[in-house]
Amino acid sequence: MLTPERLFRFLIELVFVLLGSLVIWLGLARRIYVDRHSAAWLILSVTLILWGLRALYKPGQWWARWQNWTRGLSLSLLGVLMLVISRVPFLWVGPMLAAGGGLLVLRGLIAAFLILRPR
Repeated sequence: MLTPERLFRFLIELVFVLLGSLVIWLGLARRIYVDRHSAAWLILSVTLILWGLRALYKPGQWWARWQNWTRGLSLSLLGVLMLVISRVPFLWVGPMLAAGGGLLVLRGLIAAFLILRPR
């Protein structure tokens, strides 16, 4: 049976799966128009990279090691992908946003599996 903490973590990962699915759909339909050359985009991507690296090196419980690695690696990769998006031709932005959404879906699925497995 799931404890309230594990259920809450599972619901958070479900939100990541849904968010990633939405970003995939919007990226492939080319319905997201962002100013990828703005300072806010750069600040967000650097913040995601630093947040991910912090999650990788933050000491935590030994049983949550794989969950921390999943979170940290996915946030860092998403930040790097956002930095790359700011420098690619406009035609590549939609597919690259879809790839970022796929990264969020993958993170949510892997983390949900890690949360639901018996300890």
